[in-house]
Amino acid sequence: MSGDTRDALAAHLATGATTVCRCWQVRRVDGTAYGFTDHDRDLVFEGQLFRAQTGMSAGMVESSTGLSVDNTEAVGALSDTALTETDIEAGRFDRAEVTAWLVNWADVNDRAVQFKGSLGEIRRVGGRFHAELRGLTEALNRAQGMIYHGHCSAVLGDARCRVDMDDPWHSVEVEVVEARDRKWFRLYGTGGFEPGWFERGRLRMLSGDAAGLAGVVRTDVSTDEGREIALWQPLGAAVSAGDVARLEAGCDKRAETCRTKFGNFLNFRGFPHIPGEDWLMRYPVSRNDNDGGALV
Repeated sequence: MSGDTRDALAAHLATGATTVCRCWQVRRVDGTAYGFTDHDRDLVFEGQLFRAQTGMSAGMVESSTGLSVDNTEAVGALSDTALTETDIEAGRFDRAEVTAWLVNWADVNDRAVQFKGSLGEIRRVGGRFHAELRGLTEALNRAQGMIYHGHCSAVLGDARCRVDMDDPWHSVEVEVVEARDRKWFRLYGTGGFEPGWFERGRLRMLSGDAAGLAGVVRTDVSTDEGREIALWQPLGAAVSAGDVARLEAGCDKRAETCRTKFGNFLNFRGFPHIPGEDWLMRYPVSRNDNDGGALV
């Protein structure tokens, strides 16, 4: 947003007779974007259509100088053409990016960003949703730094781990043969992988009603009828036979697994040789050799 557009809006507000409204853009993690406005007609700017008459509104934006969550909330009616209850329940709007503008609807080039952040807790009551809006300072409340322990602190496939998840031994596209309770699946196309290879990995749906959703694999069992996968938590939408999914290998964060399963020990982000609590509680006894040698 340039200074000229903010200055133009400030000059318009200074006239005392204003034509302003509020606009919101909600961009999901998967890139799908929605635009809303409390004006009585649709507006378009920055390549986004902001739809009127969606029932979307927001409370007063209150900014603070501390690190607390900004006090604001978005409220709207659930509709088939905008934010649906099915998508919200499926978690598709979790951590969605939110931007709010104050806009001169007579000239949308006169506008200013009032809020930028993400969606927090979403509640559904009587056909309406209430979404907490969290400001950019929310990220500063998260714990930072390294924890010294024997297991790896990286996420499999991230920039610290560097394992290529597109490698055929690390992920595979499969077809769902049978699904139950949104958390148990029989899959086709997983031949060649050892039993348990995908435990602690992820199942990402690529098609069907659950496309874009993912879950952590709890159990991975090979049977005569195919591979059976169970998730820790059910997906937010139904899965049907014939849907396509991506199955990603799992990692238990141990140094041995990093070395033998992924051949990635040079990027291991743990401390496998750090002394444990049992070593700290040891005391000298006469029957043991106390020659100063290595304890691990």
